[in-house]
Amino acid sequence: MNTKLIQMLAAGAVLGAATRPLLAQGYTEAAAGKGVNSSNSAHAVTFTVRIENVSTPQTLKLSNGQTAPAPTAPGLWVVHHGGEPIFSTDRRDRGMGLEALAEDGDPTVLAGKIGTVTGVVTSGVFSTPLGDDKPGPILPGKVFEFTLSGSPGDRLSIAMMFGQSNDLFYAFEAGGIALFTNGQPVSGDLTRQFVLWDAGTEVNEEPGLGPNQGPRQRAPNTGTTEHAPVQLVSKTKDGFRYPAVGDVIRVTITPAAMAMSAQQ
Repeated sequence: MNTKLIQMLAAGAVLGAATRPLLAQGYTEAAAGKGVNSSNSAHAVTFTVRIENVSTPQTLKLSNGQTAPAPTAPGLWVVHHGGEPIFSTDRRDRGMGLEALAEDGDPTVLAGKIGTVTGVVTSGVFSTPLGDDKPGPILPGKVFEFTLSGSPGDRLSIAMMFGQSNDLFYAFEAGGIALFTNGQPVSGDLTRQFVLWDAGTEVNEEPGLGPNQGPRQRAPNTGTTEHAPVQLVSKTKDGFRYPAVGDVIRVTITPAAMAMSAQQ
């Protein structure tokens, strides 16, 4: 799938040069790979997932004395029956597109292949901020919102790039989370279940300053190649400081029945 880098903000814009671009355009909402089938269970529930960027222009404290916000790139969601569809902890990237998602904020490569993974029920891309008319990252105060369908026994995995990095991404544990507990659909704030991962595909640079990071790189897939396993960024010991997940994003999930009740 052809993509090209887009400039979301010009130099000197309100949030500063550090928020310029990420990322590729040409995404389609709910893009799914070959073999991905929607759940058709009589017990299926529709969920709305909301991902809000809660960072500020001062979230990143840079070594040059300046500060920067933390834009969050488009990502991928997957409903699956068990397994680890996107990555496995302490194992090398599978070469199915996680590298493009984690390095360039482009989930389309992974979306095109995820349907071949055993256990995947359905998947989709979230790429256009709520209220916008074209794909791009969410800057402070902006939101990604999407819906998906799940049945008892289904699990949910989500992956999205931490924009001011070389190859870091937010995700649940490798096996995702259960969409139902004791037969009841999951609901509420999921932020604490997200962690920051290092894809191990590109050598890390200081977040917010690295010349080979999304907002500053000259083209996709630049930077020094790394051949490390996918692991928690806290285990990389790269010497850099990263903001807490809750200082960058807030993630909530709402089952359809609860959403309807709230509107009444």
